[in-house]
Parts: sequence; C-alpha cells; structure tokens
Amino acid sequence: MIHFVGAGSGAPDLITVRGQRLLREADVVIYAGSLVNPELLREAKPSCTIYDSARMTLEQVIAAMQEAEACGKTTVRLHTGDPSIYGAIREQMDELERLGVDFDVTPGVSSFCGAAASLKAEYTLPDVTQTVIITRMAGRTPVPEREELSRLAAHGATMALFLSAGMLPQLRERLLAGGAYTESTPAAIVYKATWPEERQVVGTVGELPEMARRNGIDKTALILVGDFLGNSYERSKLYDPAFTTGYRRAEQQPTPQGGTDHV
Repeated sequence: MIHFVGAGSGAPDLITVRGQRLLREADVVIYAGSLVNPELLREAKPSCTIYDSARMTLEQVIAAMQEAEACGKTTVRLHTGDPSIYGAIREQMDELERLGVDFDVTPGVSSFCGAAASLKAEYTLPDVTQTVIITRMAGRTPVPEREELSRLAAHGATMALFLSAGMLPQLRERLLAGGAYTESTPAAIVYKATWPEERQVVGTVGELPEMARRNGIDKTALILVGDFLGNSYERSKLYDPAFTTGYRRAEQQPTPQGGTDHV
C-alpha cells in the first residue's frame, strides 16, 4: 500500500494525527527533501528506508514504490503542505493505477493556511472578498493562457501566490495590469510559514520587490495580496444578533452596520 501524506506547512507538529501514524508505521518513506521539514523523519522507525525525492525522477520514485510493494512493505510518500496543491501527485497516482498498486491520500495543512495563521489573518472577509485564488507566476514551467496572472488579478479577490518569490518585479507588473489592485493594495511575503526561521514582511503591492530585497527573500515564500490584509470589513451575519439562523432567532434590535477595525 502506498500512502500519500501531506507533511503540513513546516512545523513538525502540524502533520495530521493520521499522517503521523502512517509515518510511524511505514517501512519506506519517500519525502520531498527540498521542502519537507526533515524533523518529521524522526517519526519513522529505525528500520525504515528513506528516499529523498528531490534527487529522483518520477520513474525512480515509482520504481522505489514497486520494489517496496514486491516485498510486502508499506510506503509513505511524504509531500510538503497538502499534496493536492502543487504536489505533482496525479502523475504518480495514474502510474500506480496502471500498475495495479493500491494507494490513498491523507491531506495536510497547506502553507497558504500556515501563512494566514502566522499573519493572524482571515482570507475571506464580509464585504471585502469571499474568494481565494491560489496560483503562481509563469516561469520555467508555463501556466494556461486563460490563467495569466493579470486576468486573475482583475477579480481583486484574495490571492495566494506560490513559487513566485523570485520574480517579484514581473509579479507586481502583472498584478497591477489586472486593474483591480493598485500600488497601495496590501500585500505580504511569508517566508517558510510555520518553520522556526519563518519571516513575515507586510507592505503593499508596489513595494513587493523592495520588501523581498531588503529581507533577502527570493524563494520558499508565499506572496499574499488583497484587501483582506486591510482594516475595513463588515461584521459576519452569522453571529449578528439581528440575523436569524437555523439555530437561533434574531433579537429585536438590529446591530449598527458599518466598517469594523480588524485587529
């Protein structure tokens, strides 16, 4: 059996209980060494065989899985964050299906969740945005033309950008080209969210390249953009005394409406 496991965003204790159990039971672990916190490997038993997939091709990864299966061993394929986001797991799962090898997937805490927690921020604020766009800049690998960054930026929604910290001048240009963000739109860079060496830099879209340059950040960072980082939003209707829900009736006096400072 092959278990794809999300390692979480960095802190070793942010792996799920299920993921930790599978890691402790594994006979073979294939982990994404360029991104997964190696502290997690302490959970593996002493007899466990460990491969670093940063130095492997897809074919080599599958061969290691096949070898373990032939010996009746259990394999954990340990991916950073949640394996469904930029995890390149589909090609592995398709190959395993072709070979008739059973597998399952255990989700994990994505770094975009870890970054929000580190910033004490909420991505979806009433009357600000109810949409989060997870994407990246086109670089050595392209993105579909319909997802070119300025097109996505035109929505003005919350945006979490992976794999883009080394291209911030171009990123700023494409964000502004969308027309919904301005130079003064709030933005943040979170380097290695939830790791011990995490760093947060908060500023504006216009300042993004300089924010990174001043702090020596050019990789392993998330870029977060949008007015969710600002101070104005509407109170949630769900907890408003004047709003009826399926669990309680509205009180007589309505709550005054208006912007609320977010602390």
